[in-house]
Amino acid sequence: MKVTVHRKAHFNAAHRLNNKNWSEEKNDKIFGLCNNPNYHGHNYELIVSVKGEIDPETGYVIDMKILKDIIYEEVELPFDHKNLNLDVEEFKNLNPTAENIVVVIWQKIKKRLDKDFDLEITLYETPRNFVTFNGK
Repeated sequence: MKVTVHRKAHFNAAHRLNNKNWSEEKNDKIFGLCNNPNYHGHNYELIVSVKGEIDPETGYVIDMKILKDIIYEEVELPFDHKNLNLDVEEFKNLNPTAENIVVVIWQKIKKRLDKDFDLEITLYETPRNFVTFNGK
């Protein structure tokens, strides 16, 4: 029997949506205010969902303290109060859209989990705009 556990976290970060191969006119047309050359910020809300078998000895799918530490080390520490375009290596050449951010977070957390766990990441960029990625 598999059970899914969820852990919420948050981070604040700035970014600029911009394709370096496009003209400023095209970037403005596609990304609008999100293409501001001075960047803009979001209060990101994150839900990390881990699905797996319940350990018969502990009763846990995963120890939530361990999951909390993984999220802190892989997401909060490197992303919180950062400019994603300038300060986060993964976005040096990758447009930090919500879609790309959620995939990067999934990759960073997945490598720290037991291979038998299923992982889904939900990332809220605003209360009304959010994305989900499960590796597929």
